[in-house]
Amino acid sequence: MENIRNKMASRGIEALDDRELLALLIEDEALAEILLTTYGGSLARLAAEAEARLRMVGGLGLRRARMLRLAAEFGRRVAVSGAGNSDFIATSDDVVHLFRPQLERLPHEECWAVYLTSSNRIIERQRVSQGGVTGTVVDHRLIVKRALELLATQIILIHNHPSGTPEASPQDKSLTDRVARAAALFDIRLLDHLIIARDGDFSFRREGLIG
Repeated sequence: MENIRNKMASRGIEALDDRELLALLIEDEALAEILLTTYGGSLARLAAEAEARLRMVGGLGLRRARMLRLAAEFGRRVAVSGAGNSDFIATSDDVVHLFRPQLERLPHEECWAVYLTSSNRIIERQRVSQGGVTGTVVDHRLIVKRALELLATQIILIHNHPSGTPEASPQDKSLTDRVARAAALFDIRLLDHLIIARDGDFSFRREGLIG
């Protein structure tokens, strides 16, 4: 462990690789290697693991499992806080970056709308629906009504899939079509509908489902 501490002291925390960072958190180099191997080298998968399962890996134990969960939650909250400072949207990837920390690990579905000016400046982010594990009911009329109130000219929809798979369902496609057609009546453009999940993301625009 001393060599890792010396590296951090001389070159900074940023110079540590994943194994070294993990080793310092749990104070055990060998166990850090076991954890990374168990979770395929993915810190994201490790951070998403439930405490009860995590504590059993390699004899990690409750105290160190909770330390890792605390570190993961701290990082998530920092990401959410930083994302909230964004003023402009340039690409769909910007939207995913903005909402993934907030939506990725929710046990229920939430649908959000981002209202934009014609220059892609964010006017407002609003949760338009919250549901259960398998779906949520969204009223397309309320989405468009809010856009008119804000004088927004563009809308982006975002929702999560707690199942972990981002593929669009028939209900997702139906909602997208309803919002796009209702918004178009008022010269408001639906730029994209994004689905965020643990296993990736789905963009209706990227897949050619929004013109």
